[in-house]
Amino acid sequence: MRSVLCVPLDPVHDVGIKLIRNALAERGHRTEILSPDLSMEEVVQRAAAGSYDFILVSRTLGYGVAELLARFVDLLDAAGVRERSKIVIGGKPVTPELAAELGFDKGFGEHSSIEDVVAYIEGRGSSAKVSVAVRARPDVTAGFSYRVTHDRARSLLETIASKTLAWTKDRSSPALRRVRIRESMRGTSGPELARLWEQYHALCDGPVVEGNRSGAYPKGVRRVRESEVEALRSMLAERVAVGARPIRHAGDKPLFFKFLGSGCPVMDIVHGKVCERYGIDGFLIINPSWEARYEGLLDGLLTHENDGTITSEQNIRFMREMLDPATVLTVRAHRGLNTPETVLLAAHAGADLTKINLVYGSLGAGTDPERLAVDGVEAMRIAAKAGMGFDIPGNDELSGVPAWKTLAGLMITAAIGHAVGARPILKPLFCYGPHIVLHGQMSKNFIDYNVAKIRALRSIMDAPIWPGEPIAFMTQTEDRVQSANSTSYHASLAATAGVEAITIASTDEAYSRGPISLAARIDSIRAVADAYRFVGDARFQPTSEADRFTQQITDGILSTLEEVARHESLPHAINAGALGNAEDGAYPGKFGAGTVGIS
Repeated sequence: MRSVLCVPLDPVHDVGIKLIRNALAERGHRTEILSPDLSMEEVVQRAAAGSYDFILVSRTLGYGVAELLARFVDLLDAAGVRERSKIVIGGKPVTPELAAELGFDKGFGEHSSIEDVVAYIEGRGSSAKVSVAVRARPDVTAGFSYRVTHDRARSLLETIASKTLAWTKDRSSPALRRVRIRESMRGTSGPELARLWEQYHALCDGPVVEGNRSGAYPKGVRRVRESEVEALRSMLAERVAVGARPIRHAGDKPLFFKFLGSGCPVMDIVHGKVCERYGIDGFLIINPSWEARYEGLLDGLLTHENDGTITSEQNIRFMREMLDPATVLTVRAHRGLNTPETVLLAAHAGADLTKINLVYGSLGAGTDPERLAVDGVEAMRIAAKAGMGFDIPGNDELSGVPAWKTLAGLMITAAIGHAVGARPILKPLFCYGPHIVLHGQMSKNFIDYNVAKIRALRSIMDAPIWPGEPIAFMTQTEDRVQSANSTSYHASLAATAGVEAITIASTDEAYSRGPISLAARIDSIRAVADAYRFVGDARFQPTSEADRFTQQITDGILSTLEEVARHESLPHAINAGALGNAEDGAYPGKFGAGTVGIS
């Protein structure tokens, strides 16, 4: 048991020290708190008359206060209190350096918790290290049956899924053949491994072959030096592990995700560790756009000087190793010529989730619908075998596709994935997309239409919902304060809608014109945390328009599914414009066209 004297040297801001006094008393320590209107001389007299292990002083800073606190320490010293008591200062602007400069034994500032102070009094290290150890990695897909509760939608989705699976059954692609070779590489070495690499490179484009064989990588790509890895490990080893500050203040949803993809896995890890400290639950590794256009993937621990981190197995494994074990890691694979191979490598490297959307990858990301259908179904099977869920981003809405067509595409991909044993996640946008701008669904507020999307999905399918990529897309501006605020409003709306997770962007994400800054990452996290503290267990209240929008979207989903079901398979429907056409701003992709054959 410790004896502690609590001294509020500020008659206005004494709530913090009272909370600390209560926490210490609850743990059995002998505490005494003085009146805030005592002079420094009276406080010193009381401190000298007692036998205290610690003198805890709270005070906000202002003009002349530093000199006042330094004089207070001198008075305690002169009275002999310093010989038997530790003198501790706390306040919002206090830093360890300032506390030492003023003569205090310890300082606690804005980012210190009550438990940090209690741990110091009890002679323990920061209890935050313990809180990190007991965090559990969440499962976004837990508890969902994937049952389609709407009878008409269930019949249509079963028809579309069965037709598409039948169409892809006997078809193959270079990506599927590379996956088989990659699987054969596991556990092999020497001449046999070299032979398999030759087979692999025979199915790859030139830049991939040259990079893997001779290190002649695409412009801006190089290997990460061992010294860079060791410097990162040394830096993280020297830092005391700190527990995450909670973003959620009421309930356990939604989970919060951010993007990683600076191009450099070392920078991604540094940013990731800071974001973990601020309460982020997981990250999405975003790969370079050119990687999706080449047949084959580069191998090795690689850095890339432009946006997008190369999704080699070594890069993914390094990031998985360095991030906290409780942090969820997902790898984008939905939009290019390496979809199944990326999922395979992500599974081998220990990632938790991947990203596959047969519709958006074809209409918004440039991949041929037939190629992506064949590759995507195989990717889903790999994810199912590895126990990985996969999310389905609805970013085709950003092209101008109406929300109901986008949501129909999400459910079609989910139905196909569930049919092969995978665990899909629906990812509608909370956005101010082109179709919405043109038709005015958000002319009165941004709440009703976004809520209607969630309600429509919930009324049809029992599946996890994770608005992204990110929320508030096309609502942020170049002003960082406005961008942070917009993100926080949409995050609070997500809690009202009861979704499982959301993706939030950094405040400079859309306008950075270069690497995302760490300060901008923290901007949006703190804005969301503050909004959640403000809203707590209260909720936004949609108007009656949300009911009308829900019915409109639901009817649109059903009519879209009926149109798709009339076609031979999903790629045929995409090519025919059933899920987005030129008028919507969507065009079937061409990358990989003509590469699908009969196996």
